[in-house]
Amino acid sequence: MVGLDSLVDRHGEELVAELAQWCAIPSISTDPTYTADVRRSAEFLAGRLDAAGLAADLLDVPGSAPAVWAEWLGAGPGAPTITIYGHHDVQPVDPVSDWDNPPFEPAVRDGWLYARGASDDKGQIHFQLAAVRHLLATQGRLPVNVRFLVEGEEEAGSPNIDAFLAAHAGRFGCDVIVVSDTGMYAEGVPSLVTGMRGMAYFQLDLRTAEVDLHSGSFGGAVPNAAAAMVELLGRLRDDAGRIAIPGWYDDVVPLTAAEREQFAALPFDPVEFAATAGGVTALPGEAGFSPLERIGARPTVDVNGLWSGYTGPGSKTIVPAQAHAKVSFRLVADQDPATLAPLFEQWVADNAPLGAEVKVTSMGGVRPCLTPIDHPANLAAGRAIERAFGVAPLFTREGGSGPERALSDALGAPCVYVGAMLPEDRIHAPNERFKLSQYFAGLHAAVYALDELAGPDVAGALVAARPAG
Repeated sequence: MVGLDSLVDRHGEELVAELAQWCAIPSISTDPTYTADVRRSAEFLAGRLDAAGLAADLLDVPGSAPAVWAEWLGAGPGAPTITIYGHHDVQPVDPVSDWDNPPFEPAVRDGWLYARGASDDKGQIHFQLAAVRHLLATQGRLPVNVRFLVEGEEEAGSPNIDAFLAAHAGRFGCDVIVVSDTGMYAEGVPSLVTGMRGMAYFQLDLRTAEVDLHSGSFGGAVPNAAAAMVELLGRLRDDAGRIAIPGWYDDVVPLTAAEREQFAALPFDPVEFAATAGGVTALPGEAGFSPLERIGARPTVDVNGLWSGYTGPGSKTIVPAQAHAKVSFRLVADQDPATLAPLFEQWVADNAPLGAEVKVTSMGGVRPCLTPIDHPANLAAGRAIERAFGVAPLFTREGGSGPERALSDALGAPCVYVGAMLPEDRIHAPNERFKLSQYFAGLHAAVYALDELAGPDVAGALVAARPAG
């Protein structure tokens, strides 16, 4: 690709400096204190995209943080249109005392850029910006039409994404969504995500009496709310580690043999994984599936919080009257939280212990997203990763959840994932960082992805898949 290596050699420090300038803006979307900074972050990116030769603007809906839109459609209607998605907002930084340098005073040390947002997600959107800017500067055009959608509230759970897309979907119409908000399995093991899990989240409020009772006068003769909640939660999984709710697996798309081969090829060390997880001493889960398969491609349930009775200093001899829990389910294709919520509510009603009344409150959810390995756009992205990293990538799935399915449904396009962050990038934690070698390889991959998506076979398949009319 013309001048790409020269770009890195001659202008690498300038690119990192520009990224650091962006990372210095504290665009924390979950804290209203930083509302002006979130807008300033959006303006920074829009200005760089506009200067690169794209038409750029800020978009929002009432109550939302600003997103960045940009487009270059010079390749014409016969070429595929790619929407590049990511986010410019960042996580809170607490505890600040655990940072080696202030989180919004970026520092380069030992080949890493340290700053909040360096990896998640400003660094990854920046290499997409750098890729597009380089091609327009050196060739005067792009091989495909390109749009950017860079959200401003992903770290807050994308609460307005549906309303935003309904209001602005016409600005982002495309044949493929390229997501740059994911990572690779390990350095030296390039990988491509093919899907994100969804989620359904609930709160349980259980009551057995009007007030807490004296354990000497009533213990052993009345229901105990804390014990009843523990009993109920203990029934969520069967002896094989499967979720014990009838109908929960009805819509699950099974792993293909090819996908299981890809999972098995990843260099997974259970001892190292256990250590990374904080020194856990067991890796339980659904029988018949590896830990990586369970994390990325199987439904799971977790108790996220549990409280009841007396938890202060000393002792208080009571029979608790109330107990509460927060429970989340990770979902996989083609599960739908709207379909599963009634199943969970009915299961709770059927399994509530004797004498316990349980209220179920849905706290929302997102749908899972999956693009088959053999989709032409996935194969094109795989070739781009191989050209950039020198090794053919393995295909895997992301265990987390995001707005990708909402994007895919609204825009009528599949998602492919071109990300370069590493597990050790400390995203959401103190001392977040992005390895600069990964940044520059990601820049190469972004350029090559546009080239591969423009290939005759891929472009033809994408254009042919457009809805009639």
